Amino acid sequence: MMSTAPSRRAELLAAGAATVTVVLWASAFVSIRSAGEAYSPGALALGRLLSGALTLGVICLVRRAGLPPRAAWRGIAISGLLWFGFYMVVLNWGEQQVDAGTAALVVNVGPILIALLGARLLGDALPPRLVTGMAVSFAGAVTVGLSMSGEGGSSLFGVVLCLLAAVAYAGGVVAQKPALAHASALQVTTFGCLVGAVVCLPFAGQLVREAATAPASATLNMVYLGVFPTALAFTTWAYALARTTAGRMGATTYAVPALVVLMSWLALGEVPGLLTLAGGALCLAGVAVSRSRRRAATAPEPEGAPEPRREDVGRR
Repeated sequence: MMSTAPSRRAELLAAGAATVTVVLWASAFVSIRSAGEAYSPGALALGRLLSGALTLGVICLVRRAGLPPRAAWRGIAISGLLWFGFYMVVLNWGEQQVDAGTAALVVNVGPILIALLGARLLGDALPPRLVTGMAVSFAGAVTVGLSMSGEGGSSLFGVVLCLLAAVAYAGGVVAQKPALAHASALQVTTFGCLVGAVVCLPFAGQLVREAATAPASATLNMVYLGVFPTALAFTTWAYALARTTAGRMGATTYAVPALVVLMSWLALGEVPGLLTLAGGALCLAGVAVSRSRRRAATAPEPEGAPEPRREDVGRR
C-alpha cells in the first residue's frame, strides 16, 4: 500500500503537467494568429525563443539548476535543433501558405510518427488502447481540419512545410526522451530552447526591423508565446515525458485541436459548426482511450485472508 500511494501521486502529477502543456499549446494558436500578422515566421520564432530562454534562464539561476550532465547533451542538442528551432520556423511559414484546417490535418501526423519512432528507437510498447485512441483522435483531427478548410488557399509547398514540421516535432520528442534520464525537465527545456534560439539567430535582423513597426499587441503576443507556451509548457511537457512513454505523450496532444476550437470560440467569437464540435469530441475521446489503463482481471486477495475450506472449493 505504501508503494502504491507515491506511484499514484507521481502519475497524477504527470497527468496534471501534461494538461498544463496541452492547454497552453492550444492557447498558442490564438496568439500566433495575432503576432503572425506583424512578424515573419523566422522573426516570430526567434522572438518567442529569446523570451522563453530568458524566462527559463532566470528560473535556472534562482533554482541553481546548473549545466546538464554530458550524457544529456546529445538529446538536448537534437531536440533543440529540430523542435525548438526548425519546427517553429517551418510551422509559422507553413501556416502562411495553407489554411488553418490543412495545417491542423498535416501537423497532427506528428503524434503518430512519435509513437512509431518511439517503438522503433526507444523500445516503447504500442498497446492496443494507445493505437485505438490515436486512431480515434486522428479521425477527430481530420474532422476538425476538414470543417476549417476552405477559408483560404492551400499550396503544395505549404503542405510540405507542415509535413516537415510534423517530422521535426516527432524527431525532437524522441530525441528528448533519453536526455530526461540524465537531466531534469528544467535543464532539458532551458538548454533546448537556447539551442533553438541560436539556430534562429540569422533572423535577428528581421526581428529588430519588424519589432520597430509592429503593434504592441503583436509584440505582447510574441512575448506570451515565449513565457507560457514555450518556457512553462515545454517544461511541464518534459516533466510528464520523463514519467511515461513518448507515444502516450504524443497522443495527449490530440486534445489541442479541441481546445483550440473552444478558445477561438471564447476569445475570437468564432462559433464552431457541428462538424467541428464533433471532431473536437472525437479528439478528446481518443485521448481518454489512449491514456486509460487496462484493469486487472481479478483483485488480489487481502493479506492475511483465511484459506478457503475444502468444501467451499468444491462449490466453486
